[in-house]
Amino acid sequence: MPTYAYKGRNRLNELVAGEREAASQDELRALLRREQIVMTQAAEKGSVVSIPKLGRRKKVAAKELAVFTRQFSVMIDAGLPLVQCLDILAEQQQNAFFKDVLRQVRQNVEEGATLFQALEKHPKVFDSLFTHMVEAGETGGVLDLILQRLATLIEKVVKLKRSIVSASIYPAAVIVVAVGAIAVIMIVVIPQFQQIFLGLLGPGELLPLPTRIVMGISAFIAGWGGVALLAALIGTAVGTAYYYKTEKGRWHLDTLMLKLPIFGSILRKIAVARFSRILSTLLSSGVPILQSLEITAKTAGNVVIEDAILKVRAGVERGENFVDPLKATNVFPHMVSQMIGVGEQTGAMDAMLGKIADFYEEEVDTAIADLLAMIEPVLIAFLGVTIGSIVISMYLPLFSLIGKLSSGTK
Repeated sequence: MPTYAYKGRNRLNELVAGEREAASQDELRALLRREQIVMTQAAEKGSVVSIPKLGRRKKVAAKELAVFTRQFSVMIDAGLPLVQCLDILAEQQQNAFFKDVLRQVRQNVEEGATLFQALEKHPKVFDSLFTHMVEAGETGGVLDLILQRLATLIEKVVKLKRSIVSASIYPAAVIVVAVGAIAVIMIVVIPQFQQIFLGLLGPGELLPLPTRIVMGISAFIAGWGGVALLAALIGTAVGTAYYYKTEKGRWHLDTLMLKLPIFGSILRKIAVARFSRILSTLLSSGVPILQSLEITAKTAGNVVIEDAILKVRAGVERGENFVDPLKATNVFPHMVSQMIGVGEQTGAMDAMLGKIADFYEEEVDTAIADLLAMIEPVLIAFLGVTIGSIVISMYLPLFSLIGKLSSGTK
């Protein structure tokens, strides 16, 4: 029996590695799954074979996944066989990578694997949230209902992301236009005025102070100073991206993001809405609470929120109720803890979490609208003051020249 070197992640999302004897990679995957380890890479000892990657564009958009899930649920509800559903859905996909994945899923199901086992082999397309909900649906015989809930969940997450992106387009566009306009004025227009003004100056005469300041800034940006500034901005962005990939860096930056004025509050509301929506969907689908919390933590999108959810999970695992460890994290608003506590006492925590998600999704929409209403006049005022100051500083020498000409005529 061959020996495989494997890598994977345990139930705490920690990276684990080791060696294990198994007849095949599928058997190894099943062995590790019993130990609550999701295998991400495996190679027979002495070789460099890994789990194959498929397709050209190795990515499936959330919208594509939502449409697939919705259609899948309708077909299952209509009574079509599972293999036939997968075959139809695979053939209609325009994404070649997604089509290849679905064909492999169909083949695995034909060979006797459950849908959960077949989907679990493609973690880049079907994450732990998706696969475990499918597993719960298969176990309870309500796969069509679970797929409907999954589709709704994915659509709500997509809608939330789209609202955030849409809200950021306008201020980003204004900032880009403002920076571009100021750069053109500083690099192209100001040097032309400078040559004209210097030609008109008499011996010992100086330009007005505001004009000299603007010309100095123009000379800095148009020369090596502008190159250095651009390099510093790019270096800062790249350095921040690399720092965020480290455990310490991600923790510091995620903590900072939640503490930002105005933006931090919106990010916290987004995190609460996402946490409540996903956990509500998992619990209502029959996924055990410990597993639900683990999956929700992995999809939090912020390491501070993820750590808080894992602390709640550890408390529940020790036998505590849900609310006490949730309050102890000091991450979630007091209202959320109180509502979850009521839901826990009445046995309707999934429904209460759904109401919390609805409330905070509306709060996010309102907060983004208010932020846009505030940012718009600020950006316009900044652009007007900046360009207006440059224009006035360029006209000051002309006023002085006109004054001299008028006095000379008299």
